[in-house]
Amino acid sequence: MCKQHDHVIDKEYDHDTNKLVQGDIEQQIKTPTESVSYSRRKLLQSTATLGAGIALTGALPTLASASAVAGSRVNVKSKGYAAIDTSGKLHPWEFERRPVGDDDVLIDIKYASICHSDIHQMKGHWGPQKYPQVPGHEIVGVVTAVGKKVSKFKVGDRAGVGCMVDSNSDCESFQQGEEQYCPDTIFTYGYPQESSPTGISQGGYSNNIVVKEHFAVHIPNHLSFQDAAPLLCAGITTYSPLMKFNLRKGDKVGVVGIGGLGHLAIKIAVAKGADVYAFTTSPSKVNDILEFGAKEAVVVDDVSKLANYRGKLDYVICTIPYQYDVAAYASVVKPHGTYTQVGMPEKFELNISAIGLSISRVNFNVSLIGGMRETQEVVNFCADNKVLPNVQIIKAEDINRAWEDVVNKRARYRYVIDASTF
Repeated sequence: MCKQHDHVIDKEYDHDTNKLVQGDIEQQIKTPTESVSYSRRKLLQSTATLGAGIALTGALPTLASASAVAGSRVNVKSKGYAAIDTSGKLHPWEFERRPVGDDDVLIDIKYASICHSDIHQMKGHWGPQKYPQVPGHEIVGVVTAVGKKVSKFKVGDRAGVGCMVDSNSDCESFQQGEEQYCPDTIFTYGYPQESSPTGISQGGYSNNIVVKEHFAVHIPNHLSFQDAAPLLCAGITTYSPLMKFNLRKGDKVGVVGIGGLGHLAIKIAVAKGADVYAFTTSPSKVNDILEFGAKEAVVVDDVSKLANYRGKLDYVICTIPYQYDVAAYASVVKPHGTYTQVGMPEKFELNISAIGLSISRVNFNVSLIGGMRETQEVVNFCADNKVLPNVQIIKAEDINRAWEDVVNKRARYRYVIDASTF
């Protein structure tokens, strides 16, 4: 979630093969890897035995070849889907990732899910972007190579990557387990990254990813890959502020906007013992909302519908990613209650009525994601308590259609891409 340089990597689009190719990729394979420096601008500062199932799939290289990859200075070939402009249409793209370094793991991606943030950023809603750019920060797969200093993962481990891929370990927030607040943190796609052959971090709509081991989480064996993927953004984005609120059993919690984030917010809050009131503009979602465990589903076809709930709730989390009447929704919170915004609108801007918020002296705050410790925590919590997202599995060729569904509120509720189809 950042404003990037308005720059396009040298590229050619082959209309016969329907693929985007990077002009100097082949030459880079034959020569030592060279670092390309880009000035940094940030808007966001405030081997062991393999499982039988994995072995049968043939998904992993031999231990010898994995070791060779980890010790090599050769870039890792990758393929996926990338945006080449602000149109919101993705195209197949073959590119390279950096060699596996001493602290890195190489993950063979099995699934990657679609977040509304992917669409916002690729369309330039949050500032000019550098293209081609591969989106995706809900990534799960199997470790196929590890660097010589890696201690937390081994080849064959199930692993996930969320919204961050690197940072400065000397940062105070890093040491406190809140890496997202470090000014040097590199988010998963679109951020200037000197080690990347493309100059920016490239995300998970692809067949593999190289990442610092610190920014990978373990995926428990009793959690499927497709259910795990949405937890790495949608899960942590809603779980973190709910935990910061110190949610207790019996608290009245409002969830505004019932999409990929909102439906998980309901399930997590219910699992923690809250009475959940869900607010949606989509009547077709009411039955689903009640099945998720909400006490009430309120269809807000007009903000006047909120009057009946004024001052009744202890806490509200809002996932709406566009302009809306903040004060009207905040009015449902009790005096001195808390209202957290997690949806990120265009330009990261919301219009807020000071007098509207003052009426109940609501504590209004905005939350991004959680740190790595908390990300592992939400994965484990959801696995152990069977708090699972509602997912729809798609092929890579269906990504553009799925994006349209997300924008038009037709997703139910998280599209998950089968990475074998890239």
